Amino acid sequence: MTSEKPKIACLPNGPYYLLNDLTPKVIPNLVDSSGQPCANVAGVALCRCGGSKNKPFCDGTHGKIGFIDQKETDGSNDQRKSYIGKSITIHDNRGICSHAGYCTDNLKSVFKLGGEPWIDPEGATAQEIIDVVKNCPSGALSYSIDDVEHRDQERPPLVTVTKDGPYAITGGIELLDQKTGEGASTERFALCRCGASKNKPFCDGSHWHIGFKG
Repeated sequence: MTSEKPKIACLPNGPYYLLNDLTPKVIPNLVDSSGQPCANVAGVALCRCGGSKNKPFCDGTHGKIGFIDQKETDGSNDQRKSYIGKSITIHDNRGICSHAGYCTDNLKSVFKLGGEPWIDPEGATAQEIIDVVKNCPSGALSYSIDDVEHRDQERPPLVTVTKDGPYAITGGIELLDQKTGEGASTERFALCRCGASKNKPFCDGSHWHIGFKG
């Protein structure tokens, strides 16, 4: 097994392709026209249209329902804002948020849903804020202390199929040929699994609105 980290490719109007082993391996019982063994990398196709009957794996439903992977947002919300406190600065990009609610559910004194400004860096201790920011699944949140930004973490690569929600990517799995948002983490991000996100391939919380199950 190669030590290189896995990669994820977004196939056009089709599934995600998770490439786990990037070293080509000979495929048993398969040769080319000259009799030479055929080799390929190891991977698996993961549903992103929301319609597969074999979730999380792709079963070809995207072709039957005419799934389109076009991004529908105009990018106007893709901008990072910084909220400066005495001991910590919180960075946030609303344009890439997956609206998982982890921040607003767990630290309401800092992350004030519907408030303006919606982030108060003085609303809790720096450590309490750090603990919440580190669990932001989309990578929209990060923080700085003494002008040093902390955005990514050291952990093994992992794709988690969340309950009725997106694929939570952690550990620096590379997303191929996709533009990321301003200040976005490449170590963690959330990929749409319901097919309804307007910010494809990233999750924008649409699974909540359509009642996605899977």
